[in-house]
Amino acid sequence: MHANPANLPGAPKRLRYYRFDRNPHVYSPEIVQRIKALGIVPIVRTTDAESAIRSVEAICEGGIPCAEITMTVDGAIKALEKVAGKFGDKIILGAGTVLDPETARACMLAGAEFFVTPSLNIKTIEMVKRYSKAIFPGALTPTEVVTAWQAGADAIKIFPCSALGGAKYIKALKGPFPQIEFVPTGGVNLDTLSDFLAAGCCAVGVGSELVDGKTVAAGKYEVFTERARQFTKRIAEARSH
Repeated sequence: MHANPANLPGAPKRLRYYRFDRNPHVYSPEIVQRIKALGIVPIVRTTDAESAIRSVEAICEGGIPCAEITMTVDGAIKALEKVAGKFGDKIILGAGTVLDPETARACMLAGAEFFVTPSLNIKTIEMVKRYSKAIFPGALTPTEVVTAWQAGADAIKIFPCSALGGAKYIKALKGPFPQIEFVPTGGVNLDTLSDFLAAGCCAVGVGSELVDGKTVAAGKYEVFTERARQFTKRIAEARSH
């Protein structure tokens, strides 16, 4: 029997309680397929862990069993652990705003199964793929897109997509890169959602249009449940056409 490295003498104290992999037999193709089936990645960027957890719960109740908790949340690792412990296989849990491989590994140990970055970092992609999890690195230019794809990205997060024309930019990228999957972030809302899907996106990232700070501050988490239902309905309608 092999010893758990997290329990060895000298291991960083905060890692002693992490799970090394809550779903050791779930690999990137399955994770990506589940996200593509949903068509949406809710981005949870709140001020603290407790509000992040409550936001995720509300989103799940609204029919979207998926969430990306960003590393800008105070206590983000704690939030990942608690959500992973509560929902288990019932949720596709991701870590967002991951800037380096060390952060990616810490999030993985806390239960994250997919990783989203705002920029392109090859070493972070290598770390995630080493453990067969999914990663959507941030890119904007054609050169960055190809570089990320060649490095092993499962899909490319086009960010900030709205700055270059939104769905029209995705359609332009799909011309020379029909084989590359895109998950745009920025400018995605209920009105533009169908345009992004029609342009060829496998899924979309939705932030403040789903989880916003003002509603969190008011404690009205039920609003996120209703918004999740609206997004789910709009995705189904867009795909039926």
